[in-house]
Amino acid sequence: MALTTSLALAASCGTGAFDASSVEDAVSQVSRVEPLSWWTGMKTPLQLMVQGPGISSYEVSIPGKGLKVKEVHRADSPDYLFVDVEVSAPGTYYLVFSRGGQSFKYPYIVREREKGSAARESFTQADMIYLIMPDRFSSAFQDNDSAWQGGEYMDGSARPWSVPATPDKVDRMDPVARHGGDIQGMINHLDYVADLGATAIWCTPLLLDNQPAESYHGYACADYYHIDPRFGDNEHYKLFVEKAHEKGIKVIMDIVTNHCGTAHWWMDNPPFKDWYHVNEPYMQMNALFSVYMDPNAAKVDRDRQESGWFVPSMPDMNLDNPYVLRYFQQWAVWWIEYAGLDGLRVDTYPYNEPGPMSRWCKAVTDEYPNMNIVGECWDYNIPQLAYWQKDNPNKDGFNSNLPSIMDFPLEHAIHQALNEEKVNWDEGMTRIYSVLAQDFVYKDLSHMLTFFANHDHARTGDTFGQDPRKMKLALALLSTVRGIPQLYYGDEMMFLERKDCPSHDGAKRIDFPGGWEGDETDLFTAIGRAHAPAQYAQAAELHDYARTLFRWRKGCKAVQEGKTLHFLSRHNEGARNITDNTYSFFRYLPEEAVFVYINNCNEPRTLDWSHYREFVDGPVTGRDVVSGEKVTLQDGLTIGPKEALIVEFERN
Repeated sequence: MALTTSLALAASCGTGAFDASSVEDAVSQVSRVEPLSWWTGMKTPLQLMVQGPGISSYEVSIPGKGLKVKEVHRADSPDYLFVDVEVSAPGTYYLVFSRGGQSFKYPYIVREREKGSAARESFTQADMIYLIMPDRFSSAFQDNDSAWQGGEYMDGSARPWSVPATPDKVDRMDPVARHGGDIQGMINHLDYVADLGATAIWCTPLLLDNQPAESYHGYACADYYHIDPRFGDNEHYKLFVEKAHEKGIKVIMDIVTNHCGTAHWWMDNPPFKDWYHVNEPYMQMNALFSVYMDPNAAKVDRDRQESGWFVPSMPDMNLDNPYVLRYFQQWAVWWIEYAGLDGLRVDTYPYNEPGPMSRWCKAVTDEYPNMNIVGECWDYNIPQLAYWQKDNPNKDGFNSNLPSIMDFPLEHAIHQALNEEKVNWDEGMTRIYSVLAQDFVYKDLSHMLTFFANHDHARTGDTFGQDPRKMKLALALLSTVRGIPQLYYGDEMMFLERKDCPSHDGAKRIDFPGGWEGDETDLFTAIGRAHAPAQYAQAAELHDYARTLFRWRKGCKAVQEGKTLHFLSRHNEGARNITDNTYSFFRYLPEEAVFVYINNCNEPRTLDWSHYREFVDGPVTGRDVVSGEKVTLQDGLTIGPKEALIVEFERN
C-alpha cells in the first residue's frame, strides 16, 4: 500500500494535521510505520516497526515531550528498524530520521485513550453469537471488487476509499471467487441480526487478503493493519462496530496469528531471517495437537506441528521470535482500541507455539481484563481440548491464558446423535449425554463456545438430510445447553450447499439470498421468507422457531447462568439395555428452572414425571417457550416425534 495512503489512514486514526512537506520528504524513505497510531494510558509497550529502503542506517529521535525514543533495534534486513517508544501525552509527533547531514521526518499520532476503555465488557454466556462470512452475506456496493475511484454510500454520501486493482475478481457463479459482500452490506442488515436474537457478531477476517485465488475467506492476511478495500476501509469497519453497538450487538474480530498469506507485503523481504518458518523443502504441519501434552511425543513431531505450514499459501509465523510476538500483541490491542471491539476469536489456535501464544493472551487480557478470547482448538478429544483453556490444571504446568474454547466434541455429538434413529446403548442422544457428562474435565463451562456448524463445516441442512425437524432439535439444544451459543449465518433457515458446482468449502459458504441487488429471493424479510421457492420452503417456519428461542434466551437467567441436571431414559429388550433416543435436562437457578426434553425418535414419547422426582416433587406448571402456552409437566404429557419441549417454570 502506498505511503500516502498509509499516512491518510493513520491520520484517520487520530487527531491533528500532518505537515505536507514531511509526507513528501518521507515518501521515498519510509514505506510504513506500524502500529498506525497509539494512545496514552496503555499498559502494552509500544514498539514501532519502521520499514523503508536502507532505513537501518539512520538514527531516530522524537523532538519535544510526550513521545520519547527508548531504544532502537536493527533487524537482519537493512530495510527495518524496531523503535521502542515511551508514551506520556497525546499529540502529533515526528519521528526524525538522521544520517550524516541528511534528515527527514515522519508524522505519528498519539490520541488520548477513551475513558473506561480498559474496563470494557466482552461477550459472555448471556450472548448469542451470529457468525457471518462477509463476502457471502450482502453486497451494498456492486463495483467494489475491481479497480475504480470514488463511489457513494447507500444514503448518497461520498464513499471515502478507492479499490486498487486486485487479482481475485468477482464471479458469483464460481464458489471460490469473490462474490462481493462488504461491510456496508452487514450494516444494512444489522436489524435482521438483532431481531433474530443475536447479541454478538463474529465475522470471518476482513483484513486484506490479496491471494490470486480463494481470497474471499480472508484467512491468508496480506496486511494486518488494513481492511481489505473490497470490504471497505478501516473507518468503515469502525462505523460497522458503532452501528452494531447501537443495535445492542457486540463485535468479535476473527484474527490469525499462526500464519499470513504468501501475498503479504513482507514475504519478499522479512525483517528477520526467522520472521516466519522458512519451509524449503515444503513441510506441511501434522495437525497433531497431542504433541503438546503427550509425555511420549517425539520432538520431530512437535517441531512439525509448530513450524509446518498450514497450507502452501499460508506461511507459518515464528512466534518464538520476540519481535514477531510483540508485533502481534500490540496489533490485537490496536484493533480493539481503534475499532472499539468486544472480543476476539483466534483461528487455528493450537498451531501456534504454545508458550508465546500464552504470553500473547496475557498481554491482551492485561490491557483489557474483561476481554474474552475464544480459540479454535479443533479437537474432538475432550481432555486434549480442555488443555487449552485458561487455568486448566495441566500436569505439565502449562497455562494457555486463553479464556474460551470452542466445543467441537459437542458439535460432533449433535450431528451424530440427530442422524441416528435405531440406536444401540451408546448411540443417538446418548452421545450428547456422554459429552456433557465429561464437563468435569473443563476448567470453566461458562467459557465454552457451543455450536453445531461454522464456516469450516458442511451445511447442517445437508448433514441432516434437509429434515427441518432435525434442524429444530439442533436449535433447541443450542439455545439451552451450557456455554456461549454461536449460530452460523443461514442455519436459522436450513441453508444448503450449492448443487450447481463441485463440492468445495466455497460451495458451502453460499450467498445469503436477498443480499445482492437483483436477487429473486429475499430471506432477510418476512415477506420474502413467506414466498420463498421450494429450496427454502421451510425458511419462514425455521426462522421463526430460531427467533423465538434466541429472543427468549436473552432474558432467561436459568439458561444463561444456571446449573445442569440431565437424564437419559433407557429400557430393556430381553438382555439388552437400549436407549429410547431421548434426552432431557434441567437448567436451573434457585428461583427458576427450564425443562428441556429432546425426542429424537420417529414415535411420540410420553413423560414419566416420576423419573425427575429428585429435582421436583410432583407436577409443575410453566410456559411452553415456543408456543407461549401454559403447560403442566406431569405423567402422560406427550412429546411428538422429532420434537423438543422447552418449558420454563418458577421453583417454589
